Amino acid sequence: MCDREKDTNVRLSLPAVCVVWQTAMIILFGVFIRYDHESDAHWVEHRKHLNLTDIENDFYFRYPSFQDVHVMIFVGFGFLMTFLKRYSFGGVGFNFLIAAFGIQWALLMQGWFHSLDYTDGKIKIGIENLINADFCVAGCLIAYGALLGKVSPVQLMVLTLFGITLFAVEEFIILSLIHARDAGGSMVIHTFGAYYGLSISWMLYRPNLHQSSRLQGSVYHSDVFAMIGTLFLWMFWPSFNSAICDHGDGQHRAAINTYLCLASTVLTTVAISSLFQKHGKLDMVHIQNSTLAGGVAAGTAAEFMLMPYGCLIVGFCCGVISTLGYIFLTPFMEKRLKIQDTCGIHNLHAMPGVIGGIVGAVTAASASVEVYGHEGLVNTFDFEGKFKDMVPTTQGGHQAAGLCVALCFGIGGGIIVGAILRLPIWGDPADDDCFDDETYWESAVIHSSSGTKTQFTL
Repeated sequence: MCDREKDTNVRLSLPAVCVVWQTAMIILFGVFIRYDHESDAHWVEHRKHLNLTDIENDFYFRYPSFQDVHVMIFVGFGFLMTFLKRYSFGGVGFNFLIAAFGIQWALLMQGWFHSLDYTDGKIKIGIENLINADFCVAGCLIAYGALLGKVSPVQLMVLTLFGITLFAVEEFIILSLIHARDAGGSMVIHTFGAYYGLSISWMLYRPNLHQSSRLQGSVYHSDVFAMIGTLFLWMFWPSFNSAICDHGDGQHRAAINTYLCLASTVLTTVAISSLFQKHGKLDMVHIQNSTLAGGVAAGTAAEFMLMPYGCLIVGFCCGVISTLGYIFLTPFMEKRLKIQDTCGIHNLHAMPGVIGGIVGAVTAASASVEVYGHEGLVNTFDFEGKFKDMVPTTQGGHQAAGLCVALCFGIGGGIIVGAILRLPIWGDPADDDCFDDETYWESAVIHSSSGTKTQFTL
């Protein structure tokens, strides 16, 4: 099959998938999705009945955090993936596609597990559901980072469909059945998403990817665009980790803890990057990625009494481990383990996510009445209902179990989905067409005045 015929098949399949999916969403939303009591027009009656005021509507507590998280998903993750010299359209554009595609399915999947009203069989959604849908999509965007430039948009939609389904199940198991706490998603989002993407990348290994090696690097302005994504993520990460925490001290403490972890990571990353590079210069890859690792690791213990000095220690460790991962582990993984990790998500999300899970388990197990107070322990770890007799040491074990579940779902789910994506029906690019926008984007080429097609050179 010639290249033009291959491109035509890809162009025909993508519209079909999008139309079928959106039609299915319209039907499913019509059957299942309704407003919750705080977003429904009956709120006025509900408010008067309970003697509430409008300011007590959860919208006013959650919407600022939702805005920040939403910016992280579409701008932060999107621009972070524009570092490749000729794949900026694919980086930010397919990020947009995955997120818009995924949030609809996430509202349904998470709704069936967490927001289903059994009196009428409807899913009731409000502002917190929107935040959680963004969290769900974040796991798939992390997975995309390992596959950046090597898969077709149809493959990305299949990855997202299965990824969100797996995410909703593992989230329910970890948070509801195991009763682990993971406000910022070190385990549920980052560990799962990273190992999901890495496992798929392992299944889709391309031994001849060197044919596109000329396109795998960055250029000056593509790195500047990627830094836009880094800065948006860095600034808004305290909102990401605190968005669904309890009102009051939980949200407040989560923002402080994340803020300090991130600050410590930046200084450590700069030091390690300069130390291991020639002539003491900095590597932009490290600055774009490893500076964010502290925010990932702060996620699980974000609302715990990690203490300010503890946050700086966590950030320091993540800066060292993540930066050294880019220097040593990424080449080793591609050469020895056959895992081609385009964005280095193993160093930014996988290892820091596991560190975050471990920090959460240790911090929970060492919690005490002296540090938290009795009511503080109950509130922070939700020791209520069937978990009212749980003690901190037991909670620490549950936290560790949650990390194991995230790893199992990420690796196992990635292998299964990777096997599906290996089928020769998805229109994936040839080895010498990877990391090139021209394969899927019309405006990635320009036409000269003579009418001949000219490759757009960055």
